[in-house]
Amino acid sequence: MSTTTELSPRASWILILSASAILMITMGARLTTGLFMSPINTSTGLGIVSISFALAIGQFVWGAAQPIFGVVADKYGSSKVIVAGALMLATGLAITPFMSSQWGLMLSMGLLSAAGAGAGSFSILIGVTAQSLPPQRRAFAAGFINAGGSLGQFVFAPLMQAIISTAGWMMAMFTMAATTLLTIPLAWSFREKKAVAAPASAVINEIGLGRQVRLAMRDRSYLCLHAGFFTCGFHIAFLVTHLPGEVALCNLSAGVSATALALIGLFNIVGSLSAGALGSRFRMKYLLVAMYASRAVIIAAYLLAPKSAWTFYIFAAALGLTWLATVPPTAGLVGKLFGVRYLATLFGLTLLSHQIGGFFGAWLGGLAMGNFGNYNWMWYADMVLALAAALINLPIREAPVSAPIQA
Repeated sequence: MSTTTELSPRASWILILSASAILMITMGARLTTGLFMSPINTSTGLGIVSISFALAIGQFVWGAAQPIFGVVADKYGSSKVIVAGALMLATGLAITPFMSSQWGLMLSMGLLSAAGAGAGSFSILIGVTAQSLPPQRRAFAAGFINAGGSLGQFVFAPLMQAIISTAGWMMAMFTMAATTLLTIPLAWSFREKKAVAAPASAVINEIGLGRQVRLAMRDRSYLCLHAGFFTCGFHIAFLVTHLPGEVALCNLSAGVSATALALIGLFNIVGSLSAGALGSRFRMKYLLVAMYASRAVIIAAYLLAPKSAWTFYIFAAALGLTWLATVPPTAGLVGKLFGVRYLATLFGLTLLSHQIGGFFGAWLGGLAMGNFGNYNWMWYADMVLALAAALINLPIREAPVSAPIQA
């Protein structure tokens, strides 16, 4: 018989709030990296293309780490994974000021900090939490946890910019490194709990992890989720890494980019909570279609608008409504298709696709700037990919996928 961990309402809220707080810190560290690009370039002279590539490696590693840590969490528990990730993240951030080469940045920001952030991110937090909640609460919990990541962006973007402006980027990096250690006591809520039998209706198939992954990778709906999430990663990584550069091209201050990143986080709190609530009432694939299509419209409006501080603020607010609001319906669809037993692994694999897109978003943005002196082609690619993602989510079906019965 399959088992799951049933929690009391109080224990459920403690778990959800802890997951949200952990994601606030790890995503706050990840989604403010673009603010450090210009200071690091000034300090090291490496150039935007080299720094962008190091950050692009970090985008990929963050995604690649999640299914790996998801497997570890599914087999051995999540609390140890979160603690190990916190130590890696803090170490990577703390040694970054001492790196003066591209290889050094690839080690600190591209490998250590990115992998550490992945250990305390969506696949672990949402996957483990979903296993402890009844089906009717999972969409809300995913939206609430996701909103924590957006709150981290809202809090840390202006805070890091203020420290950079007053005490320098190195002090800002040390401050962020120390802050990430706060996730260690929060991991206590994820310690292993005694499991109780799940209701028969909650059991789809009890199969091994390897067979479940093979089954998923042959399912068209699951692959469509991967393709759409690739586009989401492309958008987010490009903007996180290069929005400060776009603001600078418009002869606006660094404070504008920090405020814009904060507004994205603030409005994504609304978007994430709304996506979590709507996911229990409407078909989640249609939520994804609407969010991806709206991004193409928002980017087109931005390109046509005069470039002022308020243009960036309005653009950030509009984009923030869908920023990471794609996470709850994507995780929810994976859970619908395959159940929650291996959700940390299966959702982690979709996040790997997300971050392959993130690698190209961060890297190609740097190449565009280095070769053309602007990001125009990246904006055009953003719109095309957004429309493609909207279309590719339409054929997704939401019925559970059962493993074929073996003789």
